[in-house]
Amino acid sequence: MGFLIFLSNALIPLLIFYIVAFGLSKKQNIYDDFIKGAADGFRTVLGIMPTLIGLMVAVGVLRASGFLDFLSGITQSIMALLHFPTELVPVTIVKMFSSSAATGLLLDIYKEFGPDSSLGTMASIMMSSTETIFYTMSVYFMAAHVQKSRYTLTGALLATLAGTIASIILTGFLT
Repeated sequence: MGFLIFLSNALIPLLIFYIVAFGLSKKQNIYDDFIKGAADGFRTVLGIMPTLIGLMVAVGVLRASGFLDFLSGITQSIMALLHFPTELVPVTIVKMFSSSAATGLLLDIYKEFGPDSSLGTMASIMMSSTETIFYTMSVYFMAAHVQKSRYTLTGALLATLAGTIASIILTGFLT
C-alpha cells in the first residue's frame, strides 16, 4: 500500500519531468511551446465563458424559482408507474446541464434521506452513470468549432436514459 501512495504522489512530477526531458531530447524550445499552449488555452476559456455563464445562470434560475419542484409534482403519477422517485426528477434534469448543481441537489437528498438509503443509492448510481450533456456539447463543440452536432444529442440523451434506468434496476437489486 505504501508503494501505491508513493507512486500516486510521484506520478505527476515524473510525468512533467518526462515531458520536459523528451522536449529537450528533440531540441524543442519548451518554454515557448508552453507559453503558446497557455495562450491557446486562455483563448479557449474566453471563447467558452459566455456559454458556461449562461448555463450556470439558467440552472440557478430553475432551482431558485421552484420550477424543478413544480415539475416533480406534475410528473408524480408518471414517475410512480416507472418506479422512479419524484425526488430525483430535479437531479436528473439538472445533471444534463450542470454536474456541480446536480451535486448540490444530491447533497440535499443525502441530508434528507441519507446516503445509504435506497434514494441516496439510486441518486449516486444515476449521477455516476449519466453525463452533463448540454454542458459538454456546448463546451467541446464550441472549442472545436463544430457546426453540426448530427446525432450527438440524440445519442447522449439515450445514454442518459440508459444510465437512469440502470440506476433504477441496480438499486432494486441492491436493496
